[in-house]
Amino acid sequence: MEALEYRISDEWSESRWSAVERIYEQAFPLDGKKSLDIVRRMFEKRMCQLHTIAQGSEIVGMALTGIDQQVGALLIDYKAIREDLRGSGYGQLLLDRIKKWTSTVANCKGIIVEVEAEPSEENSRRIHFWETNGFHLTAYVHQYIWVPEPYHAMYLNFEESNRLPDDGKLLFRSITQFHEKAYRRSNGEREHK
Repeated sequence: MEALEYRISDEWSESRWSAVERIYEQAFPLDGKKSLDIVRRMFEKRMCQLHTIAQGSEIVGMALTGIDQQVGALLIDYKAIREDLRGSGYGQLLLDRIKKWTSTVANCKGIIVEVEAEPSEENSRRIHFWETNGFHLTAYVHQYIWVPEPYHAMYLNFEESNRLPDDGKLLFRSITQFHEKAYRRSNGEREHK
């Protein structure tokens, strides 16, 4: 595998987003993603980061994250690898770079991600990916009012002595606050997907 370039940005860039948009659209079709306007506003609010890995000049993976300073956690909102390269190790490589950045530069205790809780082969594979990478699945099942599918929270601690809560309900407070802030317009109204 050719050397990979990892980049992270917390500023909106039309050209940078254009380079990852196809990956984002393939991985999160229909209602499974935030609109371009919402993503752009997230950057304007200084509440997210775009992580990318590229092989040569071509971006092969992306993640959109946010930091909950109160809890000391990075929230992975979206993580995707180009469709034709899934299963070839790029997801692990991107996550490894995100982990390193999160623990050293962002100075967080750990990482939180939400995964769909409905029993399916695809959801089991996703949970297995996160567990293989050190994440723990919580028992609590969260049901949003604005999407039909239920979710679990998963978490990863960097140090046993400085841990994130292992209670899914508490973790969803961070996740829900992040989503609510992302969907909130400047006038305080909530935008729907």
